[in-house]
Amino acid sequence: MDTEQVRTFMAVAAHGSFLEAANRIHVTQSTVSARIQSLEQFLGARLFVRNRAGAVLTPAGRRFLRHAKTLLLTLEQARHDVGLPSRFRASITLGARIALWYGFLPRWTAEMRERAPDVSIRSEIGFEDDLMRRLVEGTMDLALMYTPQFSTGVHVEHLFDETLVLLSDDPEYKEPDDSYVYIDWGPAFYAQHNASYPNLERPALLANIGWLGLQLILSNGGACFVPLRIATPYLKSGRLHQAPESPQFRLPTYVVYPLESESDVLEPALATLRRIAAALDS
Repeated sequence: MDTEQVRTFMAVAAHGSFLEAANRIHVTQSTVSARIQSLEQFLGARLFVRNRAGAVLTPAGRRFLRHAKTLLLTLEQARHDVGLPSRFRASITLGARIALWYGFLPRWTAEMRERAPDVSIRSEIGFEDDLMRRLVEGTMDLALMYTPQFSTGVHVEHLFDETLVLLSDDPEYKEPDDSYVYIDWGPAFYAQHNASYPNLERPALLANIGWLGLQLILSNGGACFVPLRIATPYLKSGRLHQAPESPQFRLPTYVVYPLESESDVLEPALATLRRIAAALDS
């Protein structure tokens, strides 16, 4: 058994498909099958049942899942610990959607550095699929996102709600037109957006992150929905304006973390996140 077999097993378990796992870890489907077969031979047990719906863990596969996470986490921690300078007692890795690195998570980083200066912090940006995969693999300790995937071995906790507002360079902007940039904030936003604009055709401009939508309207004019906490500096400066008659949308934000962790930094990190999130709602 090698680490690539274990990582491949984790990818199949996370995505429920040999094909999807192959796409995620950038190998062929036959390579995924060969690795899983070798792992099953080593363990002497069948790990997955394959059917039209994909790949489902067997009871043996579910039992091995916990050990696989521990194996990968131990290897990752060993890699970090070996290279960790003596002034640090521990390290923590946190990943999040880019919008959450506007203001909110830099505050968390600052508080963590103040409260635990002997902890090394690795900060990363990612989308839900990659963040969830890293959590399942054990190579990330915490992740913040808008559309979490419920997976074995992780806990999904509601942290706070974003308020999305329609921001424009035109103070008299009323509703989406040809200059509107649709930002993909996930299925919850999509449902609310469709309910508010049932007759809106596919916009000419689409973006997958808020930062990109903002750059487009700052450079070219137009409008897009962004979190109010991100919009506030632009509103105060008068550079952008909130469309006065537009709806506001609720976008829940979640923190996801392993159910089982030996890190003594996880709880203080979570407590700090919860405290900062509570301050946003107050």
